[in-house]
Amino acid sequence: MEREGSEAVSMQALAAEAGVSVGLIYRYFGSKDDILLAVITQVLDAFATQVPAAIEAAGDDPVRRVAAAFGAYCRVIDEHRHAAVLTYRESKSLDADGRARIKRLEVETSQPLRAVVSEGIDAGVLVSDDPDLVAYNLLLLAHAWALKHWYFEQTKNLDSYISAQLALALRAVVAPAHQQEYADLLGG
Repeated sequence: MEREGSEAVSMQALAAEAGVSVGLIYRYFGSKDDILLAVITQVLDAFATQVPAAIEAAGDDPVRRVAAAFGAYCRVIDEHRHAAVLTYRESKSLDADGRARIKRLEVETSQPLRAVVSEGIDAGVLVSDDPDLVAYNLLLLAHAWALKHWYFEQTKNLDSYISAQLALALRAVVAPAHQQEYADLLGG
């Protein structure tokens, strides 16, 4: 599906690529859309478990919790880079129910990041009047690792990408009075 697009790929071709019989695929999936939906939800399920765990492990500081959440999103994207790209290319081929499910899951899996951004704003360490915009900008930066990996891999590994993008984003929203406190995250 990634190479040819979902419309051009048959269930037989998917079975051959996976090294299994087409009957085995049909045992678990009724259609190519079901397979595509499973691939996409696998990424969203990884967000749903790994991001809250990273936030919890980061302690109580809201900026460090934002940093941990962003790092976790990037790591999930890295682990599922091809699935993330496939999602952008092929989710339009899902039926209306499949697209609605993906949208609902995306909103749910972004909630922990939006919550920690809101915590930071409420604590006065982050400055923004739109926590959703801050959270979704961070999510887009995480997805950019998959979408533009071909370019970024020339000069960055995953950790340096996370550090650089996080510093860029946080410099825009960490309150000036708190920037020294987070110099390690702001790149300075």
